[in-house]
Amino acid sequence: MIIDCLIEILVIGTDTDNKLLIKSKIMVLTVTLNPLLENRIEFENINWGKVCRGIKQEYKAGGKGLNVSRQLDYLSIKNVALIFLGGNNGKMLRKILIDENVDFASIPSKCETRAATIAIEKTQKRITSLFEPSSELTENEINEFKTKLIKMIQNCGIVVFSGSVPNKKAASIITYGIELAKELDKISILDTYGNHLQDCINAGPSVLHNNVDELEKSLQINLSSEIKKVKFLKELYEKGIKLAFITNGAKPTYASKFDFVYKIQSPKIDEIDSTGSGDAFIAGITYGLEKSLVFDQFVKVASALGSVNAARWDVCNAKLEDIENIVDSIKVTPIGKKVKLINDSPTHS
Repeated sequence: MIIDCLIEILVIGTDTDNKLLIKSKIMVLTVTLNPLLENRIEFENINWGKVCRGIKQEYKAGGKGLNVSRQLDYLSIKNVALIFLGGNNGKMLRKILIDENVDFASIPSKCETRAATIAIEKTQKRITSLFEPSSELTENEINEFKTKLIKMIQNCGIVVFSGSVPNKKAASIITYGIELAKELDKISILDTYGNHLQDCINAGPSVLHNNVDELEKSLQINLSSEIKKVKFLKELYEKGIKLAFITNGAKPTYASKFDFVYKIQSPKIDEIDSTGSGDAFIAGITYGLEKSLVFDQFVKVASALGSVNAARWDVCNAKLEDIENIVDSIKVTPIGKKVKLINDSPTHS
């Protein structure tokens, strides 16, 4: 099957002159169940409890899956975002996506698309996000989304499920989509959090990403040490998850490829705003899978994208040339057993 062939390449590696390229039929599909209309306001400084006047305002499209789609566009990876849109906020978000040339398909919802006010203090390098409550999707809207999802997963090679869910019922879309991707032999990437995370893990996505805080709060586990992180990664592999990544801001990332575990260390940066760095990381993983890069290559691309994003105010708009000076300084170190390459040449005894 395609996914097994691809993962085998990731394990044994291949050189750039003899690379087996696995093409998706049409695209990468990103799924965002809880998109966000961001009202971003810049201030010189904020004196909380007092009247503060902004110096710049703009509206942006938010939501983890939409961030991934934007970053993939900057990496020249064809993709389509599937989202819910509702009310006046939904209309504004639709226009923003069109203006950004983000390809998307939407399911209408009766409730308003959620919005947030993002207060940015550039002189202090500080950002505060004030989120509205999530929308309450109806059962009919959820079923309509699933019907659309069937058709779109059939025509993609990779499907990315990113971000929070608006309500408990909507979480069923993710588990449904993961199981559907397995049936159709597609690669599924999971990056969500909350009480539904365990059910999503049990559904067996191909790839998992979370930061430490999300995992500890969602699953009620302790990942305070390297030993505990490695043990958790091994447990994920036992559930059939072939690639898993645990990020932790500027601290090392821990990753598993089958039952091989790695520690990934990025160089120190002058962090400005880490919003969307996990989404940039996921876009890098998706880029690597779509391009059939070997493991060491695409985890460095993903880590570099996350670092560059954290050094900017803008979210998920890095180009490959932006990470050229960072990629080679990222260290990928095996923990425990190492990959053993088998020499099956006729002269080998």
